[in-house]
Amino acid sequence: MKKPKIKITVIDKKGKYGCHHGHKIGDSFDFDTERGKLCPMACHVAFPYVDIMRYGGMPPLSQEGDIRFCCPDADVINVFKIEKYE
Repeated sequence: MKKPKIKITVIDKKGKYGCHHGHKIGDSFDFDTERGKLCPMACHVAFPYVDIMRYGGMPPLSQEGDIRFCCPDADVINVFKIEKYE
């Protein structure tokens, strides 16, 4: 079974301070080839979502119908969208 490709994109920011890793809205990362560019804290939060999606599950959808997670840094709170692509 081939693993689906996963893309993670910064789509919003809720905290009042800038990202310590330099991420900005619109930044996008391929989970397999660019994981090292993604903030380690955000990557840690993303991993269960990626794992669920890769093995046929479906994480909870946001009100907008996509899959989202937040940065764990309370001062920053970047919002990421995660999606499969080919």
